[in-house]
Amino acid sequence: MRMITFERMKKWLLFIAIGSCSLLSAQPKVSIVTGLSVLRNFSPQQKFWALGQTIRSDFHFSLREAAYASIDYYIEGRYKNKFTAVADSVNTTPQRLNYTATGGLTFRQISLGMKHYFIGGYTSEKKFNIYGVAGFGFLFAKVQNSFSIPVNDSLYKNEMKQGAGTIKKLTFDLGIGGEVPIAGSFFAFADARTWLPASSNTSPFLHNQRNVPLPVTASIGLRLLFDFSY
Repeated sequence: MRMITFERMKKWLLFIAIGSCSLLSAQPKVSIVTGLSVLRNFSPQQKFWALGQTIRSDFHFSLREAAYASIDYYIEGRYKNKFTAVADSVNTTPQRLNYTATGGLTFRQISLGMKHYFIGGYTSEKKFNIYGVAGFGFLFAKVQNSFSIPVNDSLYKNEMKQGAGTIKKLTFDLGIGGEVPIAGSFFAFADARTWLPASSNTSPFLHNQRNVPLPVTASIGLRLLFDFSY
């Protein structure tokens, strides 16, 4: 996948934000969405499950079109892999150290984008509504890594590093979901989403630099519709 520069992505995010604000002036209605979420990360050598929460505001400017702003956060996901450190000198004993590295990733993500109802609309009281979302996000990820045995970097060539740090990445965000009306302004929802990496920021504490993040999330919760003027 061709990566996008940070500056270009910032311009796109600004364009979405300005465009959304101009659209919102035509229809000042907003929904607050909150739900529980399960995340499965499929990054190579860094697969894990994590529980979290999603919070989103939907700004409706027509029956089927809306802009959204969301925040998602998850508990730490952990994973283990085996690695080998090779001695720099033939005089070092042992020549090879086999060890297990235990890593952890904690995802926090902010996303801006558009929401479109393929079936129904944000006020529809039919049996169900189907929608899709697409946008851009900014991922903040905490990453940590520890070894099962000590590895002296001055004596061994080792592809892995111990410690902790942060990763900041731009993402493409896609999703599809459904809603059912409950009562009045309350709707129950369920959706599935993914974040695809759009920038190449890396960390020496990752077990594999490719395709981080690469999650699929499943969320369920409630949407509460408000109708008021700003």
